[in-house]
Amino acid sequence: MNPAAASLQAMEMSFIANTLDRQSERRGNTNYINELLERPGTRIVLSTDKTLVFKAASEPEIGHDLASALALGAAADEMVFLGLRPKNGQAMFATTVPHDDEELAERADLNVQDLRTLALQNAFSDEDLSALAQARALIHWHRTHRHCSSCGEKSVMAEAGYRRDCPSCGTPHFPRTDPCVIMLITHQDRALLGRPARLPEGIYTTLAGFMEPGETIEGAVRREVFEESRIEVGDVNLVSNQPWPFPANLMLGCIGTATSLDIEIADDELEACKWCDRAEVRQMLDGTHPEGHRIPPSISIAYELIMGWLEGSAS
Repeated sequence: MNPAAASLQAMEMSFIANTLDRQSERRGNTNYINELLERPGTRIVLSTDKTLVFKAASEPEIGHDLASALALGAAADEMVFLGLRPKNGQAMFATTVPHDDEELAERADLNVQDLRTLALQNAFSDEDLSALAQARALIHWHRTHRHCSSCGEKSVMAEAGYRRDCPSCGTPHFPRTDPCVIMLITHQDRALLGRPARLPEGIYTTLAGFMEPGETIEGAVRREVFEESRIEVGDVNLVSNQPWPFPANLMLGCIGTATSLDIEIADDELEACKWCDRAEVRQMLDGTHPEGHRIPPSISIAYELIMGWLEGSAS
């Protein structure tokens, strides 16, 4: 096995530790789902279109009880069932609230946070953070797919939130996850890192892009790298994957070997791209790079790909 891939397997990323029992075979049982919803210990994750809404507390609580969720404007018929906690059987749901972030942020009894900040702050356990990622992805889908794509009629929730049905034409709609390839491309002792303009100043990261219809993972890696840098790639290995709820992606982490070296930024995805040797990446990691360049934070698969190459190669 590639040493970088072996090293990567020992690492953990954010959002990959979801242990909820999703009870998929019982989601169509409305009586069962309603009984779970009304249990005293049930927790409901609340979300706006951008952030998660928590009760203000010294220790963060993952959700609300049913009464407080309804008081904040949540709709009882739009509760998405997330699953049962494996240790105590506690039911978890998620839904949206009809308020904007600025309005909720003014309330002293609430704490409004985006999921990325929560991950960077280690505000929740790995299991709870992963459940919040599930909640955000599902809520985003429900907020953006309220109408049938076949006839335009307003759709209704079914299967406890894992389907929306059109009452007019009968078309069923299912939550979508968009696959993306994210890849560390290497050549001998160097790695290819780029700087998209959307990232904070100074961060250099792995290249990435959405898969297209009819593509293999390997084909998507080679196409995206060539489109962004004009680097040609030979061997490609899938080494890891990560749910990335911004809004609802599955990141397919790959390591590829370059067969060419001359970089040409060929589209508007990157504002900079360069080959970095191990010493320079160490400087980025340690915060000692002379130009202030850094690698991405540890919550992302990009960080794990870079570290897997760095530590695996070093060993």
